[in-house]
Amino acid sequence: MTHIDAGADLDPVHPTATPAAGRARGLTAAEVAGRVARGEVNDVPVRSSRSLVEIVRANVFTRFNAIIGVLWLIMLFVAPIQDSLFGFVILANTGIGIVQEWRAKKTLDSLAVIGEARPTVRRDGVATVVGTSEIVLGDLIEIGPGDKIVVDGACVETDGLEIDESLLTGEADPVVKHPGDPVMSGSFVVAGGGAFTATKVGREAYAAQLAEEASRFTLVHSELRSGISTILKYVTWMMIPTAIGLVISQLVVKENAFKDSVARTVGGIIPMVPEGLVLLTSVAFAIGVIRLGRKQCLVQELPAIEGLARVDTVCLDKTGTLTEGGMDVAGLHPLNGSDEAYVRKVLGALGESDPRPNASLKAVIDAYPAGEDWRCTEALPFSSARKYSGARFSEGDGQSSAWLLGAPDVLLPDDDPALTETERLNEEGLRVLLLARVTRDLDDPEVARDACPTALVVLEQRLRPDAADTLRYFDEQNVRAKVISGDNAVSVGAVAGKLGLTGEVVDARHLPAERDAMGEALDGATVFGRVTPQQKRDMVGALQSRGHTVAMTGDGVNDVLALKDADIGVSMGSGSEATRAVAQIVLLDNSFATLPSVVAEGRRVIGNITRVATLFLVKTVYSVLLAVLVVCWQVEYPFLPRHLTLLSTLTIGVPAFFLALAPNKERAKPHFVRRVMRYAIPGGVLAALATFATYLIARHSYTGEGALEAETSAATLTLFLISLWVLAIIARPYTWWRLGLVAAMGGAFLLVLVVPWLQHFFALRLVGTTMPWTAVAIAAGSAAALEYLWRWVDRRFPA
Repeated sequence: MTHIDAGADLDPVHPTATPAAGRARGLTAAEVAGRVARGEVNDVPVRSSRSLVEIVRANVFTRFNAIIGVLWLIMLFVAPIQDSLFGFVILANTGIGIVQEWRAKKTLDSLAVIGEARPTVRRDGVATVVGTSEIVLGDLIEIGPGDKIVVDGACVETDGLEIDESLLTGEADPVVKHPGDPVMSGSFVVAGGGAFTATKVGREAYAAQLAEEASRFTLVHSELRSGISTILKYVTWMMIPTAIGLVISQLVVKENAFKDSVARTVGGIIPMVPEGLVLLTSVAFAIGVIRLGRKQCLVQELPAIEGLARVDTVCLDKTGTLTEGGMDVAGLHPLNGSDEAYVRKVLGALGESDPRPNASLKAVIDAYPAGEDWRCTEALPFSSARKYSGARFSEGDGQSSAWLLGAPDVLLPDDDPALTETERLNEEGLRVLLLARVTRDLDDPEVARDACPTALVVLEQRLRPDAADTLRYFDEQNVRAKVISGDNAVSVGAVAGKLGLTGEVVDARHLPAERDAMGEALDGATVFGRVTPQQKRDMVGALQSRGHTVAMTGDGVNDVLALKDADIGVSMGSGSEATRAVAQIVLLDNSFATLPSVVAEGRRVIGNITRVATLFLVKTVYSVLLAVLVVCWQVEYPFLPRHLTLLSTLTIGVPAFFLALAPNKERAKPHFVRRVMRYAIPGGVLAALATFATYLIARHSYTGEGALEAETSAATLTLFLISLWVLAIIARPYTWWRLGLVAAMGGAFLLVLVVPWLQHFFALRLVGTTMPWTAVAIAAGSAAALEYLWRWVDRRFPA
């Protein structure tokens, strides 16, 4: 609440409720320069991705790169260059990972500059918009509804200033601030306005550090990444004893030439490492960021791409999401014999009284210009919790009057006849505000009691042209849409109906407070009106408690708490600084139609990574089991590194790259590790047993010089055919390019078998006809068994 001297002149440069004579001018240009020179600047870095050094370090210095690097160096000394190809593949993979993540970083950083907070500071008495990093100690920062407090400070001017500190303190109720009161970075303004002096900037502001750390671009809290980390941990545990056994078997038990034994030992260890899995995950995410960046979508936390793919319920705020921010006055209905000319004067004065009008009041200001003979002596800024604003005026003839402008069903008793007309207008999808004269003080908690209805102001909202198509997309993708708004429920329902969204309409004031009961009500209805900011938060929690993955969209301060608690928060670029700060995804072009692209990108990434992870882990399983079988049978390891490099390239490396970037519309499902391993284990076990059986049969078929190369060639043929069949299953459902991909990989292997110099390069030569056809027959039988086994797994262990 702010009391204003009726005779004071307001500063025309930047309207505020503080008299010009007492208005602080802020720092001078010389003072700002001096503080910059002393380093007293807000040098907290903006939200960003990893630096180039961090990207290189993360891609190069990994556990598996270290293992493969050592083995590569060994192979360079003991074997031909063909057996060291795996090292060059790793170098290429690492380079691709670095380049793609660097591209994603540049995309993110350029978008972050567009979406970052731009506070208003007052210097030399003039309001100037600056970057967050340009604030200096002692700067006077102006704030209004939706503004995020970017540094710690102390209030100098207040005009009904209410600040929400819930993200810092957990206290849900807004805190009314007076001159001298402290403000903390990370909080945000929900009502009123004012100015504060920066007392702590940069890293000295502890709350700023916490806020920055919480909102920094990160790769954590991702089921996909944590699942892959879990798999890699188990792989490491399996690798160590298996590799030790293989080393002992090949170097001690068998009396082979030392270099050949080393080469076959390394050949057994290398395929155990799913070296490309982490790379492909990073590349898929990075390319997702780049693709979305081109559509002006800022992904502030990378797992948001994954999270939105898992969403089954999206909560939409009506204003600014389904409708455009602006409104138009469609009509004025005087009540109780009020004079329309007088009502227009009142509305003009109300518009003039608020230096930071919301969308509704802006429409009133555009329709009813202010007169020169009314003075505001007391103001009550709009609050989404109250759902009304107000002011007291000294009229031109010396009379004094107090007025409220807000929701009719909040300001009037249920039996008031004005609500009948309001209901009729709401059913047409129009928004209605009530202008009421009051006799109580504006700071009275019951100021609306005995209010005298004076006029209904009818507002027409502009529907987003792309909203209907977006809602239709969500319906087709089995994502349920819930419209949650602070407006009248009937009006919101009418707007939703115009966009093709059907379902029960509920007034949130009648919702049960208990979480389970609220969740049940939310499951049964589609549109909710008269929702308070705290209720929005409770509704998100109630949906989550019933197992739903919830996305919340919004652009106003009343959406912040719900955005923060939702699994995925989506903010419009034109929304308040507070909503942009807590959201994981910011639609910089304010286009609701971008959301399907984000969902589709997430589904593409998650679905495809699940596919290719199965390819990689089938190889890991069969490699470990083959090594165990070799140790148990005390025979030479059947493959050299060059053989497995060829197999990995044709059945995993090249196909995985295409499959990881292919379209995929399937909604992401939970339990990533279980879903992948239920296919990888039976597939890998079958491939290992079939390959080892071919190898043992070949050992009895071939004798003399060149026998080991012939045995290896037969085993390689079996393993390739089974791996190709695994790829053929993973590539389903087929399209022309997927069939072409599988055929091309088979053709490439056939080329190696028939071209003499390639035969020599890869040490592959099929001898005779009996053993090669035996290898083909074993592979065909294994492929049939694999089809049956995976279908049985689907029925027995559904994901």
